[in-house]
Amino acid sequence: MALAAGADPDLLSWPRQVHGARVVRANGRGEEADAIWTDEPGVGLVVVTADCLPIALVRTAGAPAVCLVHAGWRGLADGVVEAAVAALGGPIAAFVGPGIGPCCYEVGPDVAERFGNNGRTLDLRAIAERALRDAGVHEVTRVDACTSCDEERFFSHRRDRGRTGRQGALAYIA
Repeated sequence: MALAAGADPDLLSWPRQVHGARVVRANGRGEEADAIWTDEPGVGLVVVTADCLPIALVRTAGAPAVCLVHAGWRGLADGVVEAAVAALGGPIAAFVGPGIGPCCYEVGPDVAERFGNNGRTLDLRAIAERALRDAGVHEVTRVDACTSCDEERFFSHRRDRGRTGRQGALAYIA
């Protein structure tokens, strides 16, 4: 993946994702976190997903910086988006990648209540976009593809009952 994107595989850094809200600066050590950022050219960032959302953040003014976020319901509820935006600083543009859609994401009442939802389904993309905008991100682009519905293109933890692969997101400053 790194070579195909033009990144140096020796400079890749990714966290051990734990469905939380911790944000770390890229250091190649695989710390527990669900968001990773850098302002160093050539340092590649990686997160993997299989229903959670990959979110890319880019500082749009001043010194270049990028951040990748792994955002599931726990991380969204605990503030991973807000923490990532704060870590990056400055004006930011965001891209929200594919994840499980409200068409397929049934949750229990305890999870639904954390987001003020009365129904049985959760719309992670809408929750992430609201969190991004509330954190001051004005430019948000999102892919409205459901990883559970689209078996041809995506892995899905829920659809495949935990026995599946992962999609990877890669970002770096050239």
